[in-house]
Amino acid sequence: MSSQHLEGRLAAILAADVAGYSRLTGLDEEGTHLELTARLTSVLDPKIAEHRGRIVKNTGDGALGHPDQ
Repeated sequence: MSSQHLEGRLAAILAADVAGYSRLTGLDEEGTHLELTARLTSVLDPKIAEHRGRIVKNTGDGALGHPDQ
């Protein structure tokens, strides 16, 4: 019988959604889109890169991401 060593890694999956996005876009569609894009670029994207992750699905006001293997 051979001895095998399995090495595990912890991984986090991120699911994000903007609360009130439909209401906000109803009030100011262009401004809401610009604000969301600015926050994704300045906050979310750097954190995902810092943890060597990537967005696997973007749904407009939501995102699903996981770490790269």
